[in-house]
This record gives sequence, C-alpha cells and structure tokens, in this order.
Amino acid sequence: MRAARRVVLSRPIACLLTDSPTASVRLLTLNRPEQLNAMNAELCQALHDELGRIAAERACRVVILTGAGRGFCAGLDLRGYGPAPGADGTDPARDRLTNQEHMSRLILRLRATPQPVIAAVNGPAAGFGLALALGSDLRFAAAGAVFRVAFANVGVSNCDMATSWLLPRLVGAARAHELMLTARRFDAAEAERIGLVAEVVPPERLLDRARQAAAQIAQWAPWGVRLTKQGMWAALEIASEQAAVEYEDRQQIMATHGAAPPEAVSAYLEKRPAEFAD
Repeated sequence: MRAARRVVLSRPIACLLTDSPTASVRLLTLNRPEQLNAMNAELCQALHDELGRIAAERACRVVILTGAGRGFCAGLDLRGYGPAPGADGTDPARDRLTNQEHMSRLILRLRATPQPVIAAVNGPAAGFGLALALGSDLRFAAAGAVFRVAFANVGVSNCDMATSWLLPRLVGAARAHELMLTARRFDAAEAERIGLVAEVVPPERLLDRARQAAAQIAQWAPWGVRLTKQGMWAALEIASEQAAVEYEDRQQIMATHGAAPPEAVSAYLEKRPAEFAD
C-alpha cells in the first residue's frame, strides 16, 4: 500500500508541473514535452487530482493551464493511453468505457473548478488538447499555435471530449461544422478571428499575458468571480431569457449577503483599492 501511494503522489511531479506565480494564481504546466504533452492516463489523473485540490483552496483565485516545450497538448498519446483507475483488465468493454470517462470527465472538471481557468496555448492543441482549451474559461494563444479537431485521425467521431457542445457555442454552429467535418488545421490568427481565443501574442509574451488577465480577475471579490463563472456556463444551457434572468436574480441575492459588497462600496467611496478576503 505504501509503495502504491508513493507512485500516486509522484504523478504531478513527473508529468504536471505546478507553480504559484502569486498567492492567488496557480500555474499548471503539462510536462511531457517530448510527446508534445500528449495525454495519457498518468497525466490525465494528475490533472484530475490537482484541479480537485485547487477547488478546495480559497486562496487560489485563478488557474493558468499551459504546456511545457513547444506544444500545448497534441491530443491522445497514440502509443498508448494506459489504464485509468478502475480499468483492471477483467472486462474489455467496461475498461474502454472507464478510460473514455476518465478523459471526458476532465473537461467537465474544468467547468466544475470554481476558479476561472485560463488556457495559455503555447503550441499545437489538437483533439484532447483542443478540448482542454475549449473547456477553459478564457484562452490566449502564442502566434505559432495551431488547432485541430483531430479525433478522426484514429477513425472515430470528431464529436468527443465535449467538443461538439463547446465549439459551436464559442465560434457558432456553421464554423464549428466546417472545422469538425473537415478536421483541418487552423492557426492562431484564424482562432482569434473566429473568436476562439481572446488574443494572439508573441510566444515570449504568452504567460505574461495570461498572468495579466489572471491579475485582472483576481482583483475582484472571489465569490463574485466564482458566481460569474458558474452563471456564464449555466446561461449556455438555459433555454430562455426569462429563466436566465431568474437565475441571475438568485445569484445576486446570495452575493449581496456576503462580506464583499460592503467592502467594495466602502473602497469606492474612499477611493482606495478594495481588499477582499479569500
């Protein structure tokens, strides 16, 4: 049991680097540069674990996700994903579903993470890598980054890892259909033009730009930011304007009973920066 526990604890060190450039910002770096950070079960589990820990940390207000080396995430590791937790080899169909859910639930975990997640796309983002970017709340790209819906590479549907749900909501249905059916590569300039990324910057400025956005987010009341993230994602699924407004009303009433509004008003009237507790 002790040996197994040591292996689990080593995963984030081996394939996922974590750093805190400021007390309120956590930087997660996919660390398989020789494979362009292609996803396997070890890296996927490390992300699950780290995002779970971050979700419980009130001091962390923003997460930045990027890749080591020249790639963001080139997709699934075609040399082998490896067994996900619970895939024990006793039932092939069940094991395949276990692996599939291990991957797809990571995209859902990005949404479930209370803190906003900023994807700093430093290189190729294909298949699973594109899904990681789509599932983040905000995206910046280096000038040399390229994107592709690439699941068709292995002969399966390009509707995978929530891409069929996320991509049309970010770039529109017509453009999403074209990108998914052709599976063509598109560059950072096109990604910015169609609204997939917020800004394209030189590679050497990418992390600084992501940190700048993180600082802008972190200056606001943490609960208000978390409710904004939650509300924005919920609004994508709400069927009517009236239902969305009713949801917003309830969020606002909850927020006004917090400690942040009195501090925000006082800071404004006193012409000073607000100081919000975690």
